[in-house]
Amino acid sequence: MNEMTRKFPKITDEGLEDLRKRVGVKIERTVEPWCYEATRDNIRHYAHGIGDDNPLWCDPEYGKTTKYGDVLALPSFLFATSRIISGYVGGLPGVHAMWSGANWTWHKPILRNTEFRTEAYLKDLIEHNTRFAGKAIQQIYHVDFYDAKTGEMLAEADSWCFRTDRDQARENGTKYTEAKKNGRKVYTQEELDKYYKYYEQETIRGAETRYWDDVNEGDELPTMVKGPMTATGFIAYAQGWGGLYIRANKLAWQLQQKHPSAGIKNKFGIPDCPERVHWEEEFALEVGAPGAYDYGPERTSWLTHQITNWMGDDGFLAKSKCEVRRHNPEGDIILIHGTVVRKFEEDGRFLLEIKQRAEQQDGEMSAVGSAIVELPKR
Repeated sequence: MNEMTRKFPKITDEGLEDLRKRVGVKIERTVEPWCYEATRDNIRHYAHGIGDDNPLWCDPEYGKTTKYGDVLALPSFLFATSRIISGYVGGLPGVHAMWSGANWTWHKPILRNTEFRTEAYLKDLIEHNTRFAGKAIQQIYHVDFYDAKTGEMLAEADSWCFRTDRDQARENGTKYTEAKKNGRKVYTQEELDKYYKYYEQETIRGAETRYWDDVNEGDELPTMVKGPMTATGFIAYAQGWGGLYIRANKLAWQLQQKHPSAGIKNKFGIPDCPERVHWEEEFALEVGAPGAYDYGPERTSWLTHQITNWMGDDGFLAKSKCEVRRHNPEGDIILIHGTVVRKFEEDGRFLLEIKQRAEQQDGEMSAVGSAIVELPKR
């Protein structure tokens, strides 16, 4: 690549060596989380940010009728309680970070007004050679989530980003190049109505207990739709989740003083956050993406949404894994499918393993996932 045309920093051996020194070291200080507590409003804002209107998260009067006596926080709400789990990465300043997956384990339901404490460390660095951007670094973090008052561990998770060369990704082109040449699909109302049928038919199991006895290997979960993708939808998620670098005025200036690489100049010459790839198409194209696209934690939360709708109030989501496989740019529609692949007992618990796949409207894989659900036995 001609260095005269380079716009962004690249991955260097020196930068990698510095980053490797951080593996296994507890992260003592980081940007404060979006949410310290699972308040009624924080829970609802996150749920609405993924399009989830389950009354177990959103309606305290409904919550009073359940065994919990109040609303709960949806499992994926914990993304809002740690910047690290959500993709706030250290090292390699200015090198693009694409959040690409998470592996969650929950130990307890998250009750309303729980206050959180988290501990995190860099778990591993893995080098890859990708078609998208050549050399890439998979940067894996581990985060533990505790009840700040009782000290009980509520959940634990690994999440990972891929650090990539923005300039190389832009110049190489991607699997989206042809789609960009041909232009984005414009939907007819008839086509949209076909997908909106899924919203009309979406069912929240709720108080109708789903028993382990009644589920069989091979059972299919109802397909869940998300989209059509819009920048408005991406911003709606950021409102509940908090984003990583979204700041205004003095606070934006302070962040950029501390982390200059977090202030990439826009077309007006003004430093602005790298997160704007999710709503500013021009900048997304500069980093090699197909256009403004969804957030990775958002997509992981969609997969858990399908599970919690299906399992009902008396179910417990014990584990979930999601691997992001592509961008979901504006205009995409995602269909999430799930299949029960294993029914088993373990330590007195009655469990189901569910495989999930999220496909774009043309059948291209968007994400793959899995879940372990505990259900009551008759």
